[in-house]
Amino acid sequence: MFKFFTDAQWRLWAYLGSATIVAAVSFSVYLDVQINEWFGTFYDLLQRALSEPGAVTLADFLESTWVFAGIAAVYIVVNVIFNGFLVNHWTFRWRESIASYYMDHWQNARTIEGASQRLQEDTLKFARIVENLGIGLLESLLTLGAFGFVMWGLSAQVSELPWIGTVDHALVWVVFVTAAGGTAILAWVGRKLPGIEYDIQKAEAAYRKELVLGEDDASKAERGTVDFLFEDVRKIHYRAYLHYFYFNIAKWSYLQGMVIVPYLAMAPTIVAGAVTLGFVSQTGRAFNKVAESLQYIIRSWLTIVELISVYKRLREFEQKFSK
Repeated sequence: MFKFFTDAQWRLWAYLGSATIVAAVSFSVYLDVQINEWFGTFYDLLQRALSEPGAVTLADFLESTWVFAGIAAVYIVVNVIFNGFLVNHWTFRWRESIASYYMDHWQNARTIEGASQRLQEDTLKFARIVENLGIGLLESLLTLGAFGFVMWGLSAQVSELPWIGTVDHALVWVVFVTAAGGTAILAWVGRKLPGIEYDIQKAEAAYRKELVLGEDDASKAERGTVDFLFEDVRKIHYRAYLHYFYFNIAKWSYLQGMVIVPYLAMAPTIVAGAVTLGFVSQTGRAFNKVAESLQYIIRSWLTIVELISVYKRLREFEQKFSK
């Protein structure tokens, strides 16, 4: 699966492509920080315009919107060209390297159950999932670093928490405690999902193989055999629905609760009138960015579950044809 990074054939894409993607994602995060600062300035402008009629001219207001348009335009170009088009090509090259390696061992691999599925479907899934999770993880780490620094500076003005009292840089502690605690709880709640997803893929593969054999051999895919295999499919899917049900209750309850957390944390500061609307907007957005970065595992857990399942299947496949 990782020949992409060791074979000379793919070295240019593997390393130069990776470096370009890292640079592009880093620049996107930088632009996001600039947008966050713009929100602070813009909401202060709104507050002034609404509280002091005539204090803000139409030209001032339009100039502020053009600043946002300029930053947003660059952000769109970077994400479409580098974080979209380039990443798509980089991911397909990785998939191509896996498929090429498997074809080099096809004479040994072809006799393994589900070989065609491993080569075609699972390599496609693996590449796409790694693309989504990899870019998401990189973006989360860079966002955490950039907005964590922003949060540290902004939180100096918020020193009191409701029910707790005075805490230096209170918002930083709140975001780390709530995000880390939520991640730990939800990881525990969803601990059975990777194994269940793996069992689903095994049951589905056995069911599909029998149907494929029945296309060319009338003695295969008989009703009794197919019904027996489908019963396994039904049971594992019903089991998955139950586990996803309680996991999703926990996940969405936590994520919705987190929406109000920054405003609760800033409540004493807000009601004291110690900050402006722009500060509240900028701080709330920075808080959410840091929280989302720390919640990466939670937000990506179902995709991570699928990646673990695909990785296990491909790893088993490689071990079998390499013997």
